[in-house]
Amino acid sequence: MSGISGVVNFEKDISDLQCIKRMSKTLLKRGDKDDYYFSKNCVMSVRSINDNNRFVSYKIDEVTYSIVIDGEIYNKKELLEKLKENGFVFKTESDSEVFIKAFVFYGKDVCEYINGVFAVAIWNDKKKELFVARDRFGIRPIYYSVYDNHFIYGSEIKTVLEFPGIEAVVDKEGLCEILSVGPCHTPGKTIFKDIFELKPATFVVYNQNGFFEEKYWTLESKVHTDTIDETADNIRYLLKDSIKKQMNYDDNFGVLLSGGLDSSIIAKFANVFYKEKTGKSIKTFSVDYKDQEKNFVKNDFQPNTDNYYIDIMKDFLNVENAKIELDTPELAAYLEEAMVRRDYPGMADVDSSYLLLFNKLKGSVNTVLSGECSDEIFGGYPWYFKDELMNSGTFPWSNTLTERQNLLNKELTNKVDLKEYANFRYNEELEKIEFAGCESLETKKHKELMSLTMNWFMQTLIDRTDRMCMYSSVGARVPFCDYRLVEYAWNIPWEMKAYKGREKGLLRYSMEGYLPEDVIYRKKSPYPKTHNPNYLEKVCKMFEVVLKDSNSRIKEILDERALKELLETKGKSFVKPWFGQLMTGPQLIAYVLQLNMWLDRYHPRFEI
Repeated sequence: MSGISGVVNFEKDISDLQCIKRMSKTLLKRGDKDDYYFSKNCVMSVRSINDNNRFVSYKIDEVTYSIVIDGEIYNKKELLEKLKENGFVFKTESDSEVFIKAFVFYGKDVCEYINGVFAVAIWNDKKKELFVARDRFGIRPIYYSVYDNHFIYGSEIKTVLEFPGIEAVVDKEGLCEILSVGPCHTPGKTIFKDIFELKPATFVVYNQNGFFEEKYWTLESKVHTDTIDETADNIRYLLKDSIKKQMNYDDNFGVLLSGGLDSSIIAKFANVFYKEKTGKSIKTFSVDYKDQEKNFVKNDFQPNTDNYYIDIMKDFLNVENAKIELDTPELAAYLEEAMVRRDYPGMADVDSSYLLLFNKLKGSVNTVLSGECSDEIFGGYPWYFKDELMNSGTFPWSNTLTERQNLLNKELTNKVDLKEYANFRYNEELEKIEFAGCESLETKKHKELMSLTMNWFMQTLIDRTDRMCMYSSVGARVPFCDYRLVEYAWNIPWEMKAYKGREKGLLRYSMEGYLPEDVIYRKKSPYPKTHNPNYLEKVCKMFEVVLKDSNSRIKEILDERALKELLETKGKSFVKPWFGQLMTGPQLIAYVLQLNMWLDRYHPRFEI
């Protein structure tokens, strides 16, 4: 867990560029130890909480390579063996040292040999060349901008904004990123003009000849020939191997357990491996809300609470389980901090609850495994099954473009077409997908949905996990995001993946005999939100204060009459979820609050 930043300029000497220290300070939550590198054309910084990601330089054949990295290498053992066989000697075997020596050995192809998560920058002092790369799923973030002959990069947007002269400017495209597709975002884009995200599975080379970008990995469509039992066996093997690679075996390691299928799978196998290594059972942690059982209202998306199933798994595995209870005032109070972690409005109290969860885990655990990203690859969301969502012709998790447009103030309504922007991005994504040519129409449709969900919806969840857990310097790892598992799942025919017509039917089948039947066949239930009416009252009171303030900047972009109606109806005037399955009523009001907090905190200048 760490954060990186840096600046390159080939036109002038920047060896005394002190703003790198201010840039690094924006990443204080990502690490309390800081290292710096200063040279004529390149300055770099890394913040870390341990020695695994400290700054490293390596000199060979009169060339010095210098690295800053935010990452974890899961196949480090295999890499070390390969590198040692080829004459490399190691002092620490840290991820920094392994990655830089792997780069010297493999060159720009290095990312293809890494199983892990990373955002990395490597400077070659002889060639005067910067290499910047990001892991296949973008689990670790990195942003960049080019300004006044400077190439500036950092782990968070706020890091780049700290560079002198770079302004928080939002143009028409940026506004559409917030209000048309938000809280998702277009891969490679941010809401700020001229500040970009390095896309997942991509590296760039920056030298005196310019800026060169290359995608090093993509999903390849192939014929799937395995039987259903062979497929189930392979899924189990890949999952177990991914979990094993991402394990720690110290007392500060645990698993997030919701009692759902995905977290239960991880808890099951992680516990086996942990016991084999340490002789002890693994720690598990669950989130709950004050008075949740009393206030819970079941619906199609949340048919039941988690507690019953958590207790089943706790007893089944004979493990400790700590239930972290969150309360209404905390959820509302941390909305702004959750927004600051993302640098833009996010998933409202879904974000703030995650931030609070990890804040309360701090001290009990340093690293946890999470079951996220299974629904994307095994077909767990409603839009994989419901015709009206599957065939909506736009992003199925935010099919509210007309309603969103109606929230804009009159001036912007004539300048911005949210539906046109979303449809452009939707069709742009579909055009990138390549098929093997043997897929059924049903499988082709679901490959389209899987691609959309992985590259957009999943990225929003990944961003949430990184930003919120880093706030408390707790690392969260996601074994379902192992690229080998995703490559395999990509080509499984939909008819097999949706075994017996169930969401994640094949994954359920693969776990028969490994988990309790009640857990295997529990209806998919999303990350829990609070049902406490006190939360709605709290955010409504906060919203009322915003609307009474004549200087509230939210009125610069949203219609005051529509906002008042939203308050008076307690969010019900916006009849569909803003995003996903859960952002209704209280969550939508909280999202608008985050939007106003963002305007107050970042003071963006609009160029519409």
